[in-house]
Amino acid sequence: MKVEVPLRIVETAFLASTASLIWFINYYFPLGPLLRIFFPVPIALVYLRWGKRAAWMAAITSGLLLAVLMGPIRSLQFVMPFAFMGVLLGATWNRRVPWIVSITLGTLLGTIGFFFRIWLMSVLTNEDLWIYVINQVTDFVEWLFLRLGILVSPSVFWIQVGAIALIVVNNFIYLFTVHIAAWLLLDRLGNPIPRPPRWVQVIMDYEG
Repeated sequence: MKVEVPLRIVETAFLASTASLIWFINYYFPLGPLLRIFFPVPIALVYLRWGKRAAWMAAITSGLLLAVLMGPIRSLQFVMPFAFMGVLLGATWNRRVPWIVSITLGTLLGTIGFFFRIWLMSVLTNEDLWIYVINQVTDFVEWLFLRLGILVSPSVFWIQVGAIALIVVNNFIYLFTVHIAAWLLLDRLGNPIPRPPRWVQVIMDYEG
C-alpha cells in the first residue's frame, strides 16, 4: 500500500504530462491525424490503471499544465473534449462495455466539444463563427450545384443539418480510430480494452 500510493501519483503525473505534450507538439508541429488519435489515450490509461479519481486528477493536471505552457484558451480546447473524453473512455473500457456504446458516447462528447470550441472562439472574436461556417458551406454547395447544372437553391436549414451530420460522422470515425489504436497499444502495455467486434479482428488479422 505504501509503495502503491507514490506509484499512482508518479504515473498519473507522467501520463497527464504525456497527454499535454502530445497536444503541445501537435499544435506547433502538426503531423496530420497521427498524434490526434492519442489525445485522450493517456488519461484513459490512468483510469484503467488507477481508477476514476486518478483519471480526473490527470485531466485537471494536463489542463493546468497546458494553461501555463499555451494559455487558458488552448488549454480549454484540449480539456473539452479530449481530457474529458479520456475519462469517459477509461470509464467505459474499465466497465468492459461494447465498442458501439463507448464510441457513441465519445462521439456525443466530441460533437459537444466541437460546438463548445465554436462558441468559445465566437465569444473571443465577437463574431458568430457558426454562421460564418454555414455561409462558406452554402457558397460551396451553390457553386457545386451550378457546376452540376442543378437549378435548385440549397436551403440553409438543410445545409445546417448536413453540417451537423458531417460533424457527428467525423467524430464517430475519429472515435473508432482511437479505439483501434488503444486496442493495439494498451494490449501491449498490459491494460487491454474490451475486444472489438469480430469483423474488426478479422480485418486487422489480430487475435487477442
